[in-house]
Amino acid sequence: MSLRQMEYFLTVVEEASFTRAAEALHVTQSALSHQIKALERAVGGPLLERLPRGARLTPMGRAFRPHAELAVRSATQAGRAARAAAGAEGGELHVAALHSIAVGALPEVFARWYAAHPRVLLHLHEYATAGALEDAVERGVADLAVGPVPAGRDGTVVPVGEEEIVLVVPFDDRLAGRTTVTLPELADHAWIRCAMEPVVHGERFLDWACASAGFRPVTAVWTEHTSTAVRMAAAGVGVCAAPSHIVHGAVGEDCVVLTPDPPWRRPLAVHARLPLTGAAAAFTDLLRTAWPPPRPAAPLPVRSPTPGAPRGEGAQAGASRGRPADG
Repeated sequence: MSLRQMEYFLTVVEEASFTRAAEALHVTQSALSHQIKALERAVGGPLLERLPRGARLTPMGRAFRPHAELAVRSATQAGRAARAAAGAEGGELHVAALHSIAVGALPEVFARWYAAHPRVLLHLHEYATAGALEDAVERGVADLAVGPVPAGRDGTVVPVGEEEIVLVVPFDDRLAGRTTVTLPELADHAWIRCAMEPVVHGERFLDWACASAGFRPVTAVWTEHTSTAVRMAAAGVGVCAAPSHIVHGAVGEDCVVLTPDPPWRRPLAVHARLPLTGAAAAFTDLLRTAWPPPRPAAPLPVRSPTPGAPRGEGAQAGASRGRPADG
């Protein structure tokens, strides 16, 4: 079997039609059918069921598909790595990252990269959870990934820093004049939860942390993205937990940032299936020097609920203790 045959097979699967796949591949339908039949002879059975109006996978095809995807993507990735081996002067680099890191930390890194390497095209792939991110690396979607340190994975892992998780409350909250807070002090608060919330010991991080503090969090709103949860907290819906680089880039004077006591941090790393060379190695070096993302010159202020009322201050980081593990 050949890579071309696997590419043809995957295109038919994606288009669910031999006719549309042939158009997408700019080949005749007979040539496409010939290549698919040759692939099926090579694997020893039918991969696709021909239907009057399309095509669908057979059980053998469903088993074959993920391996074909990995083979095609690995070949593409190998080509990029070979072209980049001499340096970071051209070509493209595919970077995978958690959505929160992509939004909060990577824009400045990408700007610095483009200023230094304008001929290297960057492709950003964003994922909601660390599990999805690691799966993407295993499938060869990207040349490297930026996220929590993967557990028990083969390949290259390069530590790049730590991510601080902070708490966001509205400016008129009773805790607004504080810089730190213990979790039991928030037992009576409503929470804005996010689908991207980390997972620790098989539980969502906030459920696990609050249970350890002796209470169960009351959820007011579920959101899809961390940045939305931060906006909800600033609007007064409740309190949310979010990476500090998301918070400092997303809000102004409408909320207060508190550091949990003990602080919540987790190590971050670049990880890849292959050794880092050329553009991938250069990008990783830049990320290590750029982390952590820059903070404001002063803590985020509290907006006074009435004229003349005292103004509090947001929190800065503490020492590393609690470590969310995923997402």
